[in-house]
Amino acid sequence: MQKPFVTVGILIAIILFITIIGTTNWTQGVLYIIGLALGMTLLYARFGFTSAFRRLMSVGNVQGLRAHMLMLAIATTLFAIILSTGFSFTGVTPAGYVSPVGVSLIVGSFIFGIGMQLGNGCASGTLYSVGGGSSSMILTLLAFIGGSLLGAYHFTFWMENMPAFPPISLAESTGLGYFGAWIVQMVLFALIYLLTIQIAKKKNPPMMKPLPTTMGWKKVIRGSWPLLAAAIVLALLNALTLTVRGNPWGITSAFALWGGKALMAAGVDVSTWGYFAGDTGAALTQTVLADSTSVMNFGIILGAFISASLQGTFKPGKIKPGVAGAAIVGGLMMGYGARLAFGCNIGAYFGGIASFSLHGWVWMIMAMLGTSLALFIRPLFGLKNPKSTDSIC
Repeated sequence: MQKPFVTVGILIAIILFITIIGTTNWTQGVLYIIGLALGMTLLYARFGFTSAFRRLMSVGNVQGLRAHMLMLAIATTLFAIILSTGFSFTGVTPAGYVSPVGVSLIVGSFIFGIGMQLGNGCASGTLYSVGGGSSSMILTLLAFIGGSLLGAYHFTFWMENMPAFPPISLAESTGLGYFGAWIVQMVLFALIYLLTIQIAKKKNPPMMKPLPTTMGWKKVIRGSWPLLAAAIVLALLNALTLTVRGNPWGITSAFALWGGKALMAAGVDVSTWGYFAGDTGAALTQTVLADSTSVMNFGIILGAFISASLQGTFKPGKIKPGVAGAAIVGGLMMGYGARLAFGCNIGAYFGGIASFSLHGWVWMIMAMLGTSLALFIRPLFGLKNPKSTDSIC
């Protein structure tokens, strides 16, 4: 255990919590705490979206995708109850992430799929890896913000000039209702799980590398968590987020906001950009602590930092030139792709599917296709892909 880091992390977490509730309100404070819990869960399980897609598409390892299906099944069930009843802890009417299906979604999610394999992390992976001490992911995060800004600058073009169907909810746009849509999605999750069984039998892939851990009760705060346990916790925390702020968990809108604020401070008026119209633009003039996505992101980074310090794994290292180049290129692609695709692996994939939005399923398919292409690009930067002959992946 890295006790000095643990102490510093806890002190910063407490000070930031007090600052948030003093500057804004208790709702923001609660969301920040949820962010801390998300960061700890992601770090303890090394819960990956990028690695899950890469292992699946390269050697047929299905462990990560199975964890995704469990997470999505639980979240879908909870979201169906919350959205159909309007349940809320704060009085805000809950609304899921349901976005248009069109060219921007297809292009954006495909680009994101490539980018997350080059950057070695998705949106959530970037945040918890930064908190966990990965030096290269700092470059990915900075490039992610830059790509988000570029996507925000081009946002109007993609929204107004590219064809798209209106938002399609399996619950509200089809006449199925939430119960009918829930059944449909449960069947889809079951079919995907059955498919993973066939893939595993055919490919006989290497298993994931076991994470360092310990024994007994210490395993909770100093060891590693099983993927399936983390999947359950992430689903519960996403549902809790929906009942507190009225929307599911998201990440990348904050990156565009951070970049926009930086440009505004440098004298560039981004408020005229189409992306920053309405409520999004209003956030440019407010404290960043008033943005719920931002405070959750801060919580994720700090939660991961505290967890890594408890494990004794916070050890930033040198960055190889190839890795640095891939991190920058990957971050730019993810930032740009997320703006076009109405979100990332969290807002579009996790939140979208749990919200019964067709765009979430399209995002999943296109990001996997992007991952397939990225497997050929990664070696150009010196990045390794899992091989069927490996003992672990």
